Amino acid sequence: MGALQSLRGQPEYTDLAEKTGFSFVQIGVLHKRFKQLSSNGETLRKEQFNEISDLQCNPIRAQIIEAFFDKRNYRQGGEGKVEEIGFEEFLLVVSHFRPPSLRMTEEQREKVRREKLRFLFNMHDTDNDGTITLEEYRHVVEELLSHCGAMGMETAKSIADSAMLEVANISKGQMGPDEFYEGITFEHFVKLLKGFEIESRMNLRFSKMDVTVLCK
Repeated sequence: MGALQSLRGQPEYTDLAEKTGFSFVQIGVLHKRFKQLSSNGETLRKEQFNEISDLQCNPIRAQIIEAFFDKRNYRQGGEGKVEEIGFEEFLLVVSHFRPPSLRMTEEQREKVRREKLRFLFNMHDTDNDGTITLEEYRHVVEELLSHCGAMGMETAKSIADSAMLEVANISKGQMGPDEFYEGITFEHFVKLLKGFEIESRMNLRFSKMDVTVLCK
């Protein structure tokens, strides 16, 4: 309780609650986990994410870790990477995995969805050139489909391959599977994933602490 009262009394955490949608209780829980991962330090480095056992089995573990050090994900319009992050950056990135509140308006839900899609796009636009390749897009679709639980990876891969060719055909006209395609922009990415319910499929665990459950 003392730690929670301490957070309530700090203006920066009030600001973070507004930026992320997390409650003070949720911020308190995540702050405790941040301190555990950082060995009670003020910043986190990439190698310290190796302590998160649940991430070790995640097929996009490397991309998730990189996302924490990507300035594009701090809602400040920055670019480039950092070597270590403080609690504010940690919390801002974790908030991208937060499911939308049932109390949100349709406009608010659409804003949250677009932020999640931008986060997902950034994870695959590793060179920050504003596009992702068809191969990268296939991996996005595979990840989203295979996490739904009722579909095997091979089925997800087959659907992803069809989607990959479809976007190329829409953008460039009829193409073969081996033809070159320069990439997918964010706006096209939004249209392509219109039918995917990413809100329930983007989740993150921090050693028995499920962010999806925590944030409901």
